[in-house]
Amino acid sequence: MGRPTTKCLLLRTLHSVLLKTVVLLFFCEHVNAQCKIVKCNTEYVAAISNAKPSNKNMVYCNALRSYSQCTRNTARTCRGDLVYHSAVHIIEDRMIQFNCSKVGPTNPPRRQPPPPPPDGPMKQACDFEKVYQEKHGSEPRYVHCGVFGDPHVRTFGGDFQTCSVKGSWPLLDNEYLFVQATSLPVSSYSNATITSKLTIIFKNMKQCIDQKVYQAEVGNMPAAFDDGSVNGGRRAGGSSLTIHEREPGKYIEIQAAYIGTTIRIRQLDKQLSFSLRMAEEISQAFPEEQDLQLCVGGCPSGQWISRTKDLSRTTGMDLEMARSLCGEKLTIEDVYFQSCVFDLMASGNGNLTDAAYHALEDAKDFHPEPGTLHIFSRGERGAQLSVAALFLLCCCLLVWMS
Repeated sequence: MGRPTTKCLLLRTLHSVLLKTVVLLFFCEHVNAQCKIVKCNTEYVAAISNAKPSNKNMVYCNALRSYSQCTRNTARTCRGDLVYHSAVHIIEDRMIQFNCSKVGPTNPPRRQPPPPPPDGPMKQACDFEKVYQEKHGSEPRYVHCGVFGDPHVRTFGGDFQTCSVKGSWPLLDNEYLFVQATSLPVSSYSNATITSKLTIIFKNMKQCIDQKVYQAEVGNMPAAFDDGSVNGGRRAGGSSLTIHEREPGKYIEIQAAYIGTTIRIRQLDKQLSFSLRMAEEISQAFPEEQDLQLCVGGCPSGQWISRTKDLSRTTGMDLEMARSLCGEKLTIEDVYFQSCVFDLMASGNGNLTDAAYHALEDAKDFHPEPGTLHIFSRGERGAQLSVAALFLLCCCLLVWMS
């Protein structure tokens, strides 16, 4: 055989470099401890290991989308890491190789085994309601916050606002829980925005749970925390934090008994909604200067939208049609009804009646005072009071005349 050509030598060199990169990618043990790229690599290899010829492309595409999502989640801590950047390039190459679309199904997160049965005293310490009752001799008071639509915020104090909050804003940031919502403009002709992503961090609580992170995006609502677990970890109180898939890809409920909190996340059409019931004591566990929390103080005044004024600039749907569609699910013309009308007129999307409807249904479950469940604008409240006053006056006159 003759001597290898320059082209052959170049191909051999490239092949050798690729092999070394792959070896480095999957087996390097010197990655920064905070960079979770090795976890991403391991999950990807496990996902494709059992691919059969009949469904190879589907398996590879699902695995690559999950791999890509995993690398995005760890991007901040992996800057400058060779293994991370190699993974990103390999994902791009293989997505092209297998003709994969960037949007589509991903592999379900691997579920970790449940923690061992907790000790009795420790389990008791991670049940907020029981601890509170023993300490105070009464049940704890709860508060409710809801965020839905374009977006509308119901604060712990009962204020109801429509906000133009583009980008990422904290809904909650206290000693135990951090919740951040990311919003995008709903259209070019309205100031309204919709929630496209939610990030929830359950902060480390030594006697109860490990730190857990949950992230939901439109089109991707996993049934597990970022590390693949469905509970608070292997600590004795790990079962005091659990995640439940109520409707696949559309409705998740997270129960955090150790802080007296329940969270519901829904995907309704192409937006997310957030609803929470929390022990009042937990909701107040933050320093005074840390007051930028939409669930606590609402949105900054510069971000407020007037539902009535802004509607006059929208062209998505006419008023009568919006009122008719909203009236099919919302029989009381309170702020939930108003918000529904606003959303339909701002977007032209009749499916968004579900956002206001489910927000109200969640409020019925979560709000501690059913008598103040419905909120009315000043004009509507004034009209209702006037009618009530007139009715009372008539009754008094009838009694007096008799």
